[in-house]
Amino acid sequence: MDITERCAWLASTDGLRRTLPSFVSILCPPPQPTLDGILSTTSEEEGGIGLPDWTDDQLEYIGRLIQAILDARVIVYSYNAVIFLIIAVLAVLHWREVHTDKRRWAARSEPKSGRRHASSSSSLSSTFEGTDLPLNSAKDSVDVERLPLLADQPSSLNEPPLKRTQWIQRAVTSWLARQPPPIPIVNKTLPSNGTSLFIGAWLALIVFFHFFLLPMSWDMFYIFADRAGLLFIVNLPLLYLLSAKNQPLRRLTGYSYEALNIFHRRVGEMMCFEALVHVVSMVAYAFFLEEEWLKVSKTPREYFTHPIILFGIGAFVSYELLYFTSLGGFRQRWYELFLASHVFLQVAALVGLWFHYFICRPYVGVALAIFVVDRIVWRCCLKRATVTADLTILEDGETFLLSADWDIPSLPERSNWKRHPSALLRRSIIHGWQPTDHVFVTIPALHQLQAHPFTISSAAPGIPSRGRQEPQAQPTHAWLTLLIRAHKGMTADLLQYARTNSRVETQLDGPYGSPHALAMLRASDCPILVAGGSGIAVTFPLIWALLNDLQGDEQDDDSSVEEFDEGKITTTRRRKFRSKRRVHLLWVTHARSHRDWLPQPQLDELVARGLDLVIPAPTEEAGRPDVSGLVGSWIASAAAEGQDVAVVVSGPDGLNRTVRNECADALGAGLPVRVAVEKFGW
Repeated sequence: MDITERCAWLASTDGLRRTLPSFVSILCPPPQPTLDGILSTTSEEEGGIGLPDWTDDQLEYIGRLIQAILDARVIVYSYNAVIFLIIAVLAVLHWREVHTDKRRWAARSEPKSGRRHASSSSSLSSTFEGTDLPLNSAKDSVDVERLPLLADQPSSLNEPPLKRTQWIQRAVTSWLARQPPPIPIVNKTLPSNGTSLFIGAWLALIVFFHFFLLPMSWDMFYIFADRAGLLFIVNLPLLYLLSAKNQPLRRLTGYSYEALNIFHRRVGEMMCFEALVHVVSMVAYAFFLEEEWLKVSKTPREYFTHPIILFGIGAFVSYELLYFTSLGGFRQRWYELFLASHVFLQVAALVGLWFHYFICRPYVGVALAIFVVDRIVWRCCLKRATVTADLTILEDGETFLLSADWDIPSLPERSNWKRHPSALLRRSIIHGWQPTDHVFVTIPALHQLQAHPFTISSAAPGIPSRGRQEPQAQPTHAWLTLLIRAHKGMTADLLQYARTNSRVETQLDGPYGSPHALAMLRASDCPILVAGGSGIAVTFPLIWALLNDLQGDEQDDDSSVEEFDEGKITTTRRRKFRSKRRVHLLWVTHARSHRDWLPQPQLDELVARGLDLVIPAPTEEAGRPDVSGLVGSWIASAAAEGQDVAVVVSGPDGLNRTVRNECADALGAGLPVRVAVEKFGW
């Protein structure tokens, strides 16, 4: 087959009939020639590009270029198949973990004979039977650094020496769980080593698809530029799927929206980089590397005013602006501008991509469908509810509570969901929520188009007992509380509004979250929770759910409670029903007034149920407590008794890193520890 026959054979393929017109559209000004015109005409005046006038070398070059374009399409299109396979593996691992946790929780929830069971309530104002006096066991004056941290450490004298494989396994597990310090100078917070390794592996996959079978010669530089654009396009649905609140990835993998949001940002950063590479490489090819006999745009003006180039530049600028307005510093300073620009720039970018290149259109359609269904159908219609909320300013003058309550409408039982499929769609915040869930809040009286996320700090109205056999009655009433600290923008305006108004109409979009933290704590023998400041909004609902898992887990306890008051310890004996299972909570606050964020009666009720509560002196008075030492002692004590430990931490980056690394050290020592960090970033 000679050169002419080879080009004719390439031109007869369906792939070329889809690719060559777009390739020619870049080389030729409008009106664009047709494929048949390219192959049949003998001169440019007749509508072609003068194919018969090309030399054999030029025809051979065109043939190689077209074949490389087609090969790139096949290679890059298989990327989504690899991503689907990775998601499938993560889903299998998650389902296996969920099944194990449910089995352990079911075993713990089995009723034991001879036990007395007290009724529980989701109302935060309820009291437990046998608690006749208000408790005050919050250990707010504990000097944590003087605690006997090593008293309960398990002895390792009689432990057999580790095998090399066991030592390597522990070292690797510990390293994966560890979180490195922030990047110097820029103070960029890094995730755990395991998360960084996963992101690094994904970036390596991107590099592989970019360079696999890539012709490494300057005359084929167009293929390099084209691959960068293709990798941008094939990641477009993944980017929008990760940004959606109502997405299947959360249920499939078990990761919360906050965890997936980390990957969403890395995908966005990679796409912006690939877009930059695509634009710069295309310009470099057009003006420096393209063969003279292929050039149609003789001047920069002709090139940059071509419709394809104009739409491409518009999409490129839109996505680059999306990246810069999504940076942490910009979001924190101008959150309202970030929200508004995100919607406008996304629409402009998708329109530009649609008209830029025809192969973009299927991916743009999928991304647009995800955006419309998530933002308009779910969030603006099915998930939105309007309530009248009370506003209460707390003692520090910078924090306030937004609270509301309502009767929960009845829904069909699970067995009747197939008969009433609309019940699944109607599950908004009005029907309840789970611990660690959050909602988006809009105040029409202040900002009609702004929605800010806040964690629900009140207990969930009725936690489904999936580990139990007997049915539970559906909750009938919900009490919702949001703990809000005023900064700039909407929160500052709402605080000012609360100074003159005690009630406000509020639109709630949600709930959103992941059950992973609660499931992990329920499956463990020793739950440990660490809260820093307003992180108590995350840990309190979890503790309430744990200590209200009463089935088969209570005992009649006549025990002493230590009360700390200005350093003086008194002991009072009270008869109460408390959980056999010990739940530990360390709450680190900055100021003494911050303890009002959680009412004392609620703390007393949890302590009466079995909570081991430690509240060190505020950091502004006594400095930072020895969090690592206290958490390490709890882990060591539980491990010495053969218990599995689960740790959940929510607070500032420094506290999260300290607790995570303490758990990593425990994993390195072979202790059974699982850790989850509830860190919210928007």
